[in-house]
Amino acid sequence: MAITTLDSGAVASQIKATAAPAPQGPILGEYTDFRQYLKDVYDYRRANESTGLRSYSYSTFSAAADIKSPNYLKLIIEGRRNLSDDMISRFAKALRLNRSETDEFRALVRYGQASEPIERNQFLKELADLRARRAFEAGQINQRSWEKVPGWIGWVLYAMAEQANVDFSPENLKKLFRVNASVDDIKESLEKLIESGELARNAETGQVYKARDLIESPQDLPVALIRKLQTELIYLGIESLFRDSPKDREFGAMTVAMTEEEFQQVRFELRQLRKRLQRDTLVKRKSTKGDRVYQLNVQLFPVTDKT
Repeated sequence: MAITTLDSGAVASQIKATAAPAPQGPILGEYTDFRQYLKDVYDYRRANESTGLRSYSYSTFSAAADIKSPNYLKLIIEGRRNLSDDMISRFAKALRLNRSETDEFRALVRYGQASEPIERNQFLKELADLRARRAFEAGQINQRSWEKVPGWIGWVLYAMAEQANVDFSPENLKKLFRVNASVDDIKESLEKLIESGELARNAETGQVYKARDLIESPQDLPVALIRKLQTELIYLGIESLFRDSPKDREFGAMTVAMTEEEFQQVRFELRQLRKRLQRDTLVKRKSTKGDRVYQLNVQLFPVTDKT
């Protein structure tokens, strides 16, 4: 009679190979509402960490956060309480977040609790920066893409190559910037654009000019980087609203109800307008220089859900 033996290591390997993977919990980076994130984490743990002897409860979370009130998490989820900075740290501990995740959670909470639009946008910008950095550190954004996409300073410098009579010394560029930017940041961005070949400098005259497109294939860029850049550019618009005279800017807004078909039509027309303006302006810049650099932001977004 043949006897087949199987050692314990092989058995463990077979069990591991056939076991169903553990369900993934809520991912912090996918949320813009910290209260919804907390609710989903609680529901997930109640479904996956409860045992026959003890159910995961609000009291369990409070104990992990070193909070005396057993229902404090419930009050936060329902919007009846806000989180102080100290409570944010305690919640992060109970949520089992690491240091970078804690920074992201803090920015998410501050964004969610801010009441003034300017303050909300500041925290939203911070959140976008943190999420892009985390995606880079996690390997979701490669080094080439990270270095390829410039921040708002780089975009302004690139456009200034077509502005008349610009001295491209960092100190002079600093004087021309209407928004806050340090000489060191301007210098770093300028050097990066020249090193990567987007901008070039004439060896004899010192004139800086565009050498190639800033981004050749924007559709291939990681979403986190696009969001980071767009957040920065939109925030420049908010600063202009408070800083610049109405005669130096054009701000308008409309809030309307539309059908899905009407929305798609408006969306199409806005894209065509942007493309036409860009095309016509680029043609003019081949023969003349501009007076200054302007930023045009086009925004169309939903503020209610469908009924």
